[in-house]
Amino acid sequence: MRSGITRRWLRGNLLITVLVVLLAEAMFLYSYTRSYYGSVQQIMYRRFSSVTGQLKMYTGDTAQSAAVSRSLALRRMVEQFADKDKYEFMLLDSYGSVIASSSGTDAEGIVSSRDFEQALGAPDGLGVAVYRTQSGEMVMAACSLVPYDAEDVAALRLVTSLALVERQVKNAVIVSVFIAVAILLFTVMSGLYFVRGIVVPLGQVERTAAGIARGELDVRLPLTGDPHDEVDRLRGTINQMAEGLEETEKMKNEFISSVSHELRTPLTSIRGWVETLMTLDDPTDENYRKGLEIINNETGRLNNMVEELLDFSRLQNGRIRMECRPLDLVAELTDAVLFCEARIRQEGLLLHYTEPEEMIPVYADPDRLRQVFINILDNAIKYSAPGGHITVKLWAGEYKAFVEIIDQGRGIPPEDLENVKTKFYKGSNSVRGSGIGLALVDSIMTALDGTLDIKSTLGRGTVVTLGLPLYHKA
Repeated sequence: MRSGITRRWLRGNLLITVLVVLLAEAMFLYSYTRSYYGSVQQIMYRRFSSVTGQLKMYTGDTAQSAAVSRSLALRRMVEQFADKDKYEFMLLDSYGSVIASSSGTDAEGIVSSRDFEQALGAPDGLGVAVYRTQSGEMVMAACSLVPYDAEDVAALRLVTSLALVERQVKNAVIVSVFIAVAILLFTVMSGLYFVRGIVVPLGQVERTAAGIARGELDVRLPLTGDPHDEVDRLRGTINQMAEGLEETEKMKNEFISSVSHELRTPLTSIRGWVETLMTLDDPTDENYRKGLEIINNETGRLNNMVEELLDFSRLQNGRIRMECRPLDLVAELTDAVLFCEARIRQEGLLLHYTEPEEMIPVYADPDRLRQVFINILDNAIKYSAPGGHITVKLWAGEYKAFVEIIDQGRGIPPEDLENVKTKFYKGSNSVRGSGIGLALVDSIMTALDGTLDIKSTLGRGTVVTLGLPLYHKA
């Protein structure tokens, strides 16, 4: 992970930074060099302006005499040139050949015709060229055409060495490279620090997640408590996931234990009575009939338990299709109450139910709705003591119909109440069962766009309220 994130950072962020720094470096050196060269060029152009300005003063009786005066004046300027240590001052003829030079030579090997050719084609008569001499020295040559007739003198040229400029540029290159390297080093160090700040926690998260995948559900990641830290929020999410998996694993184990116990009880009873019946030859024997009745009841109990488990599994996996249609909720609830009435009386309980006179239309699956009612009534019977009352109420609101089933049983402890609709959960006050009855009811009600609300007081009873949307033909 570390190498992967670091590699992506190097390919992405660092590469862009290097390109930006190199571009900035190139632009700076280019503008810096052009600025120096431009300054030298402007100085030489100003000298040309000064010289040509002085030529205005040279006049004569005729144009020829004025031209001779200007030519002599220019030659004196070349001979008496004061800045010979800085510039080479030359006079050129109309072919660009050197007529006179401040150094007294023809400047062989240090001149180029490019500045003269550029001046000939320029509207202002100025030209400049930067090149290396035969000795390898970088120089700048500026040329200006003489605007007045001066016999054979057609142009002026100044040549200066750029060695000092090169040293300045070289110093600027060294400084700028040092600054660029410092920027890149700072970028690399800060970037690696930032990447490490992500990679190390992610590595910790990866190891913890791998431990959870191996079944180590008790591992937890340390938290800083900073709500703005994305990595810390990720650690918190991983911890919540581990806690949820641990709780699910615990409930699963309890469910397996509970279901195993629930299955063992009827199976033991069935096996015992089968062995008993095998010793009886008389079908009219009271024990024979009693044994068959018990076997039949226990087999039905096992079948109901298995069907409940299968239904819940199908609902969770979306494999059960609701076959909904318009129904009379009054008729459906009355059928479920009548189905459970005999058992309620058998357990010594009192039933209070008044069937509404008007029908209440809902849109639901009749089989699943009946399963919900019987499941809730079954819980009310199981958790009620003999002599208790079970009350069933039904009424229609503005938008919903409500069914309320009230018992006077043992109630649900407050610490269990918020979890009773969780699959596989069995509270401390629960009796026999698979632990998925209310979870199945809640899943069915959700699929029917309904609601399930449970209120309970320990030792006084439980109120279960079911809500279903009313059906309108429109």
